[in-house]
Amino acid sequence: MKWAKSDYLFFFERWVIPKIAENYGIPEEQAIRQFLNSQTYSLLADKTTKLFRESPLVIFDLYKNEHETGNPRNSSYIKSEK
Repeated sequence: MKWAKSDYLFFFERWVIPKIAENYGIPEEQAIRQFLNSQTYSLLADKTTKLFRESPLVIFDLYKNEHETGNPRNSSYIKSEK
């Protein structure tokens, strides 16, 4: 895996982790572990996906879809319309 610049990741971690904690009613420490171990974070950290160019709201939506369906690609932001 190719990692994106750490500044980008720090920005998303600082925005997305509190949102995860708030949305799912869990401590931030647990939210950190869940986010860092998620497929969403792997996609975000992979500079070939260029997800670091997206809004934190998009990243949270990817995480939310991964958490609820098991696949971040079920997000309406990246799911192709049929």
